[in-house]
Amino acid sequence: MTSSVFAAERLLFTPATPDTDAIPTIFAFPNEYTVGITSLGYQVVWATLAMRDDVQVSRLFTDTHEQLQKKPELLGFSMSWELDYVNILNLLESLEIPIRADIRNNNHPIVFGGGPVLTANPEPFADFFDVILLGDGEDLLGNFIEAYKEVRNASRQIQLKALAQVPGIYVPSLYEVEYHSLDGAIKSIQPISSEIPAIVQKQTYRGNVLSASTVVTEKAAWENIYMVEVVRSCPEMCRFCLASYLTLPFRTASIEKSLIPAIERGLAVTNRLGLLGASVTQHPEFETLLDYISQPKYDDVRLSIASVRTNTVTVQLAQTLAKRDTRSLTIAIESGSEKLREIINKKLHNEEIIQAAVNAKAGGLSSLKLYGMAGIPGEQSEDLEQTVTMMRAVKKAAPGLRLTLGCSTFVPKAHTPFQWFGVNRQVDKRLQFLQKQLKPQGIDFRPESYNWSIIQALLSRGDRRLSQLLQLTRNFGDSLGSYKRAFKQLKKQIPDLDFYVHTDWSTEQILPWSHLQGPLPQSTLLKHLADATSKFNSSPKELQPLNL
Repeated sequence: MTSSVFAAERLLFTPATPDTDAIPTIFAFPNEYTVGITSLGYQVVWATLAMRDDVQVSRLFTDTHEQLQKKPELLGFSMSWELDYVNILNLLESLEIPIRADIRNNNHPIVFGGGPVLTANPEPFADFFDVILLGDGEDLLGNFIEAYKEVRNASRQIQLKALAQVPGIYVPSLYEVEYHSLDGAIKSIQPISSEIPAIVQKQTYRGNVLSASTVVTEKAAWENIYMVEVVRSCPEMCRFCLASYLTLPFRTASIEKSLIPAIERGLAVTNRLGLLGASVTQHPEFETLLDYISQPKYDDVRLSIASVRTNTVTVQLAQTLAKRDTRSLTIAIESGSEKLREIINKKLHNEEIIQAAVNAKAGGLSSLKLYGMAGIPGEQSEDLEQTVTMMRAVKKAAPGLRLTLGCSTFVPKAHTPFQWFGVNRQVDKRLQFLQKQLKPQGIDFRPESYNWSIIQALLSRGDRRLSQLLQLTRNFGDSLGSYKRAFKQLKKQIPDLDFYVHTDWSTEQILPWSHLQGPLPQSTLLKHLADATSKFNSSPKELQPLNL
């Protein structure tokens, strides 16, 4: 079943003609086409594979696919969202490939995965993959294909051992995890033999030509958008932030070599431009870029910008966006409490937030979306009250500007200084408090689902034992209730939900990802953790009860 959705695509690269002995490969996105084709990471990896004459690649989504290879040798998944694991298992079944890596044989393809979810902590999903690519795809993907070609005709075990020698390639089955008890903490993580590296290092691309869309289509979730990566990582290093810590160092695309050629290429086929990055406006030449996009020849271009740093919101930026059909701007403030922002290393003051709103309105924008967080380690009731006070001040300073506060729950993430903290049990009440205070002020308050945050925390701090839980949960459905039901069924066989989600972990214990090295060593993360906790008013234990 090929689909008409592919006919609507405008390619910005030239696919190669595959050699007769090209490696038959399927590259899948475990969601619908409209979602998958909007993922810049998926687009770039697919194009990279399609431009090689030694690979014959077809794409697979949950609702459509290209003509698939009869006997694929490689099957890849790009994973950007934790709960898409259900679709990975469904797609494996539809291709008649065993879900678990340990029961695949020489007749099955090597199942590999990459993307932000698997790079952060692949362990809950480790039993479903033969190979996981950790880090940036720019060099890693080519190294993977070249290494595979060397052992293409060998047995599966020889292939996996050879691939494990490539920096950034993680083969979970070649590592043995021991536990203190079935439902206890991890005792050790060791390679099964001395020829397998004890530590797998995440790969970092250090060039100054960053990614841009390889395809534009009206069928994408963001219709006809052309995306350009302006920066990678973020220099701010907020203590909870995966987007900063996992992807360090902060890299900026060259204006001359990367951004302008990419934008010219894209705007030749569409008039919708998206500038991507965790902190786009911190590009050192951002104003030059804005001036370039402000040329009269681009007057019909609709511009979208990912979240911007608060103190970079100038009237000029707001005017440029308003003129380019953007009505709203998004800034991450985390909290209205100066103390909490110090704890998390968010270098920002309330005056700057108020000024950003004033500038947004003066430049002609009609709404401002702020991102906050509840349950930040060290948070107390007065911190929430300060968020309410600050939101009122913003509203007063920029009357008529539509204000939204999107609020998530603090969720610990691997490779960040806050990976040792659990989710605060009081967060649901805290979100309700904010809702009650802000709604009457005419401020649109949008909390992220607390139940989803619990599942997110489970998967972000999970270990391999969760694979059995995930298989069970898939059969029960995807709600928090189905996870709880699965935990009940596995009682005494794996730790309980509380262990993974709410417990503050000891800095002495072995973490599920201890054998996977991110950009910073643990000693640095511990220093950053100590710096944060030194700013607490009281010990974390005293912070638990909060009567609102």
